[in-house]
Amino acid sequence: MENKKIIKLFKLTAELLELHDANPFKVRGYANAVAALELVEEPLVVKTQAELESIAGVGKGIAAKIVEINTTGSFEELDQMLAATPPGVVEMLGIKGIGPKKVRLIWKELGTETLEELLDACEQDKLSKIKGFGAKTQENIKQALLFTQQNRGKLLYAEAESAAEELLQRIKEVLLETRVEVAGDIRRRLEIVESLLFVVATATPAFAQEKLNSLEVVEQDTRKSGPFAWRGQHRVSGLGLEVYFASPENFGSELLKRSAAPAHLSQVFAAGKCLLGVAGEGNHASEEDVYASAGMAYVAPELREGTNELQLAMDNKLPKLLEFTDLKGILHNHSTYSDGAHTLEQMATFCRDMGYQYLGISDHSKTAAYAGGLREGDVMRQHREIDELNQKLAPFKIFKGIESDILGDGSLDYEDDVLASFDFIVASIHSNLNMDEQKATARLITAIENPYTTILGHPTGRLLLRREGYPINHKMVIDACAANNVIIEINANPWRLDLDWRHVQYALEKGVMISINPDAHHTSGYDDMKYGVLVGRKGGLTKEMTFNARSAEEVAQYFRKRKEKIK
Repeated sequence: MENKKIIKLFKLTAELLELHDANPFKVRGYANAVAALELVEEPLVVKTQAELESIAGVGKGIAAKIVEINTTGSFEELDQMLAATPPGVVEMLGIKGIGPKKVRLIWKELGTETLEELLDACEQDKLSKIKGFGAKTQENIKQALLFTQQNRGKLLYAEAESAAEELLQRIKEVLLETRVEVAGDIRRRLEIVESLLFVVATATPAFAQEKLNSLEVVEQDTRKSGPFAWRGQHRVSGLGLEVYFASPENFGSELLKRSAAPAHLSQVFAAGKCLLGVAGEGNHASEEDVYASAGMAYVAPELREGTNELQLAMDNKLPKLLEFTDLKGILHNHSTYSDGAHTLEQMATFCRDMGYQYLGISDHSKTAAYAGGLREGDVMRQHREIDELNQKLAPFKIFKGIESDILGDGSLDYEDDVLASFDFIVASIHSNLNMDEQKATARLITAIENPYTTILGHPTGRLLLRREGYPINHKMVIDACAANNVIIEINANPWRLDLDWRHVQYALEKGVMISINPDAHHTSGYDDMKYGVLVGRKGGLTKEMTFNARSAEEVAQYFRKRKEKIK
């Protein structure tokens, strides 16, 4: 089991204990264990009990539970807590904005045990009558519940991708040499996945279906299935599952049909022709064959959304999409100076050892007190350490940055002399998120017009499947970035993926550079960079328009020249 899954189980245990009003010392013990385990980079699954006990902050009891988790997938105390808690109440712990104590009040005072009952209580104005809630909290919970309802049965791309890859291997194992490919939402790199799709090349679809049904991780819905389409559910992820069967000589046509948006397939590109029609004419063993028959260049799956990609393919002007290997550095990261899990030196050396040339450290600013935001004295102390580390780690470079909170009026939360001490500023909104489009857009534009703003961080503040972002006029914000030479971030955290890929093309047309940033609070957060690259590619991002595809020297020169213009 991965470290993050073990940590997640301990976090849940701490929440359940608090929910049941357990001894605060016991709750704190699990919270401390979580903090200690988040610092561990090696896989916990390979460690013995004695090795686990030697980890600072992990005692004998927690070590034993980790061993139990690695053996059974859970541990006795957690199982007991889950058995004593209605499943719907456990789900309530995931609602943004309310913690275990408020969930306890909802459960005990209202007798509410499901999300549906809680939504009903909100709609009947019952929740606002409980001490500690009020009308505003009730409305926020109601909106969160409605959002959750809309997104049931969906997964983040990062979660669905791993489920798809595991299932792909299982299908290949039972079908032996048969060609099998992932299709659908996963292949098009959509940020939210609603179902898993696969295409299988076989001359004997009935036999392939029989083999597929031998897998214990899938369940067929025979009413929805047919001779050439197996439909059902993937039991592990909970996602719907569809497997389509095609002859080997026509595999390309089927894969294309199942790996493109309807608009891509139905768009007329020449003489009344569309790709769906071309795919149906004769056999096509590969997708490349279909595009060649249509007289156009091959279109990468992530671009198949029905915008302008077919015309570009006809004119042989498709962009050379960004590759992960093009990236030279990682900007927007946090350390123990604010709410990160690792020290500045640990974050830097890990980044260097991954092969990057530079790290941009962007801890939270002073307004983010909840995240240990840096006061002016902390900034000076961090800058001294960065100077020392830059000498020690050269030629690797640490750039001095800050994630400066954008205040309600659009200003940044340091005086100009402090802002001037940084190499770059990531400007982000973290508070007062309930804004209408006009207010949110004006707030962002004011921050963009600040001469010290270098990068606009996660523009909408969204958390996919958790909360909607505040509404903004993307064109106005991008236009402001173009006018003020401000880079826009694609926040690569799988929960954010913000700037949304749907707006990347407009940014590129306006000459606005994109920076792929992981917003890493842990060294493992660097791995999220791949999701940012996928979002960028989906929006047509190239190496030339990716800021952190530049070398350390180029980035340093860019920061220096930009600051000189302010003076």
